[in-house]
Amino acid sequence: MSLDFSPPEEILAEPEDIPINILYEDSDIIVVNKARGMVVHPGAGVYSGTLVNALLYHSKDLSGINGKIRPGIVHRLDKDTSGVMVVAKNDAAHLSLSKQIAEKDAKRIYLAIVEGNFKEDKGEIEGDIGRSLKDRKKMAVVDKNGKYALTKYRVIERFSGYTLIACELKTGRTHQIRVHMAHIGHPLVADPKYGARKSSHFKIEGQALHSTKLTLTHPRMGERMEFYAKLPDDMKRVLKVLRGNRGGRGEEFRE
Repeated sequence: MSLDFSPPEEILAEPEDIPINILYEDSDIIVVNKARGMVVHPGAGVYSGTLVNALLYHSKDLSGINGKIRPGIVHRLDKDTSGVMVVAKNDAAHLSLSKQIAEKDAKRIYLAIVEGNFKEDKGEIEGDIGRSLKDRKKMAVVDKNGKYALTKYRVIERFSGYTLIACELKTGRTHQIRVHMAHIGHPLVADPKYGARKSSHFKIEGQALHSTKLTLTHPRMGERMEFYAKLPDDMKRVLKVLRGNRGGRGEEFRE
């Protein structure tokens, strides 16, 4: 009997020629509109086709603070959440952006289509988020061993049995909007993990959640900047169905 004590093979992110929607770029940052279905960085059995693979092909300069499989990544979006993200091209930019996110100076606004109707026009959801005791693959609002989480929301448009809302993250917990909305009885449309079967008929792969606006201070210039990502076609189609093919509000969000 012999034992193999050889070190595990190192995971490396390789450059791949994958199209990405770049909203802004300079020598310090890249702002992208991440597509739904794209994983942000390699890991957990996914080694290619990620945003990092695409960024490595596009740019030779990415921050090295997060190592070889997460270069430049300051914050993340779930695989099936689309929208605006900022990536650091050098370590100084990375440190500045990370600090802004940690200190709540960077502002993130999401659009979500949720099940049910709200009586109020705006509100807050507070609830510590941690691993679900019923399913360790899911997150949940928990009484013990969770991290504080706060989500602000306001109603943009109401439909019969559904609502379009804007959410502002005051903390950045895993699956935060999805968990908080499910917790108060308004799961996101088509959410495969936290949703209900009620909205499974909508033609959208993954939850109806889109990062629509990111506000930050440029790490070098000190200028306050805002970036917008228009609502993706799949969420527009859901809204069109909900509006009874009338068209109208919600395709583009501005505060």
